[in-house]
Amino acid sequence: MKPSEILGFLSLGEGQNIEFKTDCRDPKILGPIICGFLNSSAGGYIICGINEKYEINGVDRSTLSPKDLERTLAEDITPKTLISVQVQLLRQKDLLVIEVPAGKDLPYAFRDVIYIREGTATKKADVATIRDMVLRRQAEPERWERRFSDASIERDIDERELHAAITDINKTERFRFRDPDNKIAVLEDLAIFKYGHLTNGGDILFTKNPALRYPQIRVRVARFFSGKTDDRYPDTKSFEGPLVPLLEDVIGFIQRNTPTSSSFKENSLKREDKNLYPSFAIREGLINAFAHRDYSDFSGGITVNIYLDRLEIENSGRFPEGVTPDKLVTGHISVLRNPDIAHVLYLRGFMEKAGRGSLMIREACTDHGLPQPRWSETDRGVRLTFFAPEATQEVNKKIPRKYPGSTQEVTQEVTQEVTQEVTQEVRRLLTVFKGDSVSRKDLQLSLNLKDDEYFRSAYILPAIQAGLIEMTLPDKPRSSKQKYRITPKGQSHIRS
Repeated sequence: MKPSEILGFLSLGEGQNIEFKTDCRDPKILGPIICGFLNSSAGGYIICGINEKYEINGVDRSTLSPKDLERTLAEDITPKTLISVQVQLLRQKDLLVIEVPAGKDLPYAFRDVIYIREGTATKKADVATIRDMVLRRQAEPERWERRFSDASIERDIDERELHAAITDINKTERFRFRDPDNKIAVLEDLAIFKYGHLTNGGDILFTKNPALRYPQIRVRVARFFSGKTDDRYPDTKSFEGPLVPLLEDVIGFIQRNTPTSSSFKENSLKREDKNLYPSFAIREGLINAFAHRDYSDFSGGITVNIYLDRLEIENSGRFPEGVTPDKLVTGHISVLRNPDIAHVLYLRGFMEKAGRGSLMIREACTDHGLPQPRWSETDRGVRLTFFAPEATQEVNKKIPRKYPGSTQEVTQEVTQEVTQEVTQEVRRLLTVFKGDSVSRKDLQLSLNLKDDEYFRSAYILPAIQAGLIEMTLPDKPRSSKQKYRITPKGQSHIRS
């Protein structure tokens, strides 16, 4: 939650989905309010450090552990759900913000008591209200992630992945297992094993190959040469496996197939590599796709397409009710399509802030110097598009899909370290250098080439990117006095 949002809530006062508290140390006070938000249709926020007059007093962090509070609340609320506790600095004072998503598994109870929200008040639900919630839940079709899987708990569970999850959750300290050495107890604690059966959500999270039962969970990834879909795939794959390792495989593919740049900081000999797209934003975008996709769509899935000027992550399923592209830009309370899957990802530390992933993605792109990303609905689902910087787009437009006459396909890496292999065109270019520096026109005449654009894209640009030639006026690339000279590395290629 941004400081401006908190100030906006302060100006409006408490309501159905917002409550202010002076102190947040007592779970017995907070639990019923959270339970009431969960049992409402829209979730809500508790902001601690605000007194009765809506003045900002702040909270004493030395006597308050957000992590301990989050864990205590998670243990006392049933069914299990994702609750986010964060510290926010406002006017030099710490506030504690508890974000509660809209609940999908009504009724929720705090210490076995069901609460509801009426206006600005929280109260115990009466018998008639509880009966209505139960009947409504029974009338609704069961979520795909909650249905029972045919996977065998003995044969199909990936023990290493389950152990990795236990290790992650112990590190985040967001949850305490009853018996971390008991596989069944762990799965039950995570609400993905019930009545002797693994749920679909548990299947895609922790079995060796869930695609055997649900082929739609595969992720299709491709890198294209042009700015649109074509039939030439320099690199294309289909990944499958448990959700988190699958996520890591896709991230690896993206890192392998997007440009990087290298630089040296002043007074440092250590090279720093920078990916074209911020790793955090890509990771957050993929996690959101895995957590919010419609797994029940057997013709759907997740696709990742990498073009010269953009990167697209698309998942099956529409925006959840109440979520729009505009709300993603400003931030929103989480509306979770797969709360059980999201809950496990959150406990493992993969989802840091409920409902704030879109804001964090936008901020990461801004810090990285990229245009703002865009969310949109397509015929197949929800698409998140990252855009390359304009300068990179201009360079990429000049790189041919395949150099004519060459068997070596072009990679997009724009780094200070390049492969020692060069195209036939670049080799020809190196052989016509005479003297210290040569103009572009003279080089082109020496090679008997008439097409200026082809000469630039197939000869000059690749040679510069490979560090084999350099401009005499690098700060004025379009100068009429611009010339090119061969580098020592280029000389070594001629001699080899």
